[in-house]
Amino acid sequence: MNIAYKNIFSIYKPKGPSSFNIVARARKITGVKKVGHAGTLDPLASGVLVVGVGREATKRLSEIVGQEKEYIAKIRLGLTSATDDAEGIKNISEFLVAEKSISLNQVKWALGSFVGIIKQVPPQFSAVKVGGRRAYKSARTGQKVELLPRPVEIKDIKVLQYKYPDLRIKVICGKGVYIRSLARDLGKALGSGAYLAGLERTRVGEFTLAQSVTLEQLAELWQKE
Repeated sequence: MNIAYKNIFSIYKPKGPSSFNIVARARKITGVKKVGHAGTLDPLASGVLVVGVGREATKRLSEIVGQEKEYIAKIRLGLTSATDDAEGIKNISEFLVAEKSISLNQVKWALGSFVGIIKQVPPQFSAVKVGGRRAYKSARTGQKVELLPRPVEIKDIKVLQYKYPDLRIKVICGKGVYIRSLARDLGKALGSGAYLAGLERTRVGEFTLAQSVTLEQLAELWQKE
């Protein structure tokens, strides 16, 4: 725990539970009702989830949520998903033939177009409110909602590994960026379709993956304090 952020912890969220589930577990571990988190991670994502315990700590979360974030993303080209990630696997349909060849240079060129301040449309399955209702709630009933593009900043994208159809990238970005939307839009730019096959958040501001603790370790830390 960073001393400058008393009672604010970098929790490692594994793939599976929701961010709300992690907060509920932290609330039970600490016995403190006022617990919150800075920046939601989807259930299929893992990595850094910044959790504040207590009134003073949760007040500072709004400051942290706006800080720079870093992700390692696995993107699969050649297919699309209803949810823009692997959760919609049952609804995945082939966009173009899977044998379509896309060079590394094409991938890098397309990714370069997303660096900077861009307009990004959130996924249909997102927590964005449209008419007072969460978009994902409408999407689950088969209703498509109109989500308007929003300005977001992607500071850097680096290709870590590429062998069609699988691509691994590191993304450094500001607040409000959907990596699922980046994967979807990359597929459109390449004319191949794409979806987010895996995601790990490795940093939120000063809070890094290396400093993160599991919920079990949080329990030990809390008992010591």
